[in-house]
Amino acid sequence: MERPILGKYIIKGKIILETGLRIGGQELGVNIGGIDNPVIRNPLTGEPYIPGSSVKGKMRSLMERLLALPLSSNTDEEEGIRKHECENRECKVCRVFGSTSKNGNNMPSRLLVRDAFLTEDSKTKLLNMETDLPYTEWKAENTLDRVTCKANPRNFERIPAGAEFEFEIIYTAENENHIKEDLENIATALELLEDDYLGGNGSRGYGKVKFSIEKVIYKSAGYYKGEGTPVEKEVKGGVEGFKKAISEIVKG
Repeated sequence: MERPILGKYIIKGKIILETGLRIGGQELGVNIGGIDNPVIRNPLTGEPYIPGSSVKGKMRSLMERLLALPLSSNTDEEEGIRKHECENRECKVCRVFGSTSKNGNNMPSRLLVRDAFLTEDSKTKLLNMETDLPYTEWKAENTLDRVTCKANPRNFERIPAGAEFEFEIIYTAENENHIKEDLENIATALELLEDDYLGGNGSRGYGKVKFSIEKVIYKSAGYYKGEGTPVEKEVKGGVEGFKKAISEIVKG
């Protein structure tokens, strides 16, 4: 199967936490401050970050639900994960997010979502917080016995509301007829995510995020061959502004 590169659309901005965010990390024998539920951190810097796989996976899941797509029989049940995967080259989800097939008719993802790291300003603010943890906070919660009302306290580590992360996703254009619709569906997925939650404990108020899309950069195939220059479109108004910019930048 041929996979031409017609160009790449680079979407840049920030992820802003409107409530505390928790994406769990590995629980080691000795955790920071003895906390039982640590967040994922960069092992080199100790700074929390948002894995691109978490953002991309939630975007895909929400689009599958929005379009009422069936769970695929190709899903590997041994992994304990059920999702939609098909071999239809026109599938709005699989052609963007990718699909694997037991028959070998795979569709590699056209969408790349990079890990999101704290902005310099947020690093400074979080380090100056009066907490027992670097960059994060404790969140104490209780579960109650429905009969005795006995409380079972537990502590969670989470990144506080107000923190901001650098955000970048890249869409590779492979079919001219799909570009505009694919970008619109990416915008829809981001908007759905804003109205849902990222990470864990969403039903308890965690993980409300806002995407501040700042610019979209288009690099044509010719640019990568040494011809032409990138086209940059400034975006205002978050995801809604991104939606409005799509027609202009695709046309341009």
